[in-house]
Amino acid sequence: MAKPCLLLQLRPERAAADDEYRAILRAGELQADDVVRVKMDEEFPHIDLDDYSAVIVGGGPSNVSSPEDQKYPYQRRFEPRLKKLMIEIVGRDFPYLGACYGLGILADVLGGKVGGDRYGETAGAQTIELADRADEDPLLRDLPRSFRAFVGHKEACQEVPPGATLLAGSSGCPVQMIRTGRHVYATQFHPELDGNGLAIRIEAYRHAGYFAPEEADYLTELGHRESITVPPEILRRFVTRYRVDE
Repeated sequence: MAKPCLLLQLRPERAAADDEYRAILRAGELQADDVVRVKMDEEFPHIDLDDYSAVIVGGGPSNVSSPEDQKYPYQRRFEPRLKKLMIEIVGRDFPYLGACYGLGILADVLGGKVGGDRYGETAGAQTIELADRADEDPLLRDLPRSFRAFVGHKEACQEVPPGATLLAGSSGCPVQMIRTGRHVYATQFHPELDGNGLAIRIEAYRHAGYFAPEEADYLTELGHRESITVPPEILRRFVTRYRVDE
């Protein structure tokens, strides 16, 4: 029997968190029993990586680069423990896929610069371009060189973090996907997200500063027009690669 994946979530907005969970199950072709779900805004239990096949960290309203006194109280509780776990993940080259905040926390642990001064993107689809090294990567091999993916973030990597390989970028955000070691990945875009999920997040974060509130309906409409196929394939390949029998 394969070990479960560990999903670490940081969304206190339950509708958005539940949809993210369901989207990861769907894109990864997983059943509920295949995933241990931890809502970090509520708790952060002791985690033994040997109990899991891989770790997935999603996105949310928390920003790694926010001053400590401006972080959410739940973020101040979980983030030090998550950073400690990330150091272990990097040190062991343990299978990891981070998305959005999941990229920011990895970049921070690697010593990279994460901030909101450049490369923030409103909620919606952007064109992602694979880097030259992507052809050598098992998650990206034979995929289209250019594809659409949903984004939405206030902060981003300001450069490729030390020790990381750039796998994908975009015109508005040069660091869209990285790998460090052989098994630690992260994306700025959301590999699990489809048009329906984007609509849920737009409503959940209508007043969170990602976009003007009066733009919400228009952004939702644009999202439903998109055909997003490559990002969930990347997530599926990650799960398939590391969901091995004990």
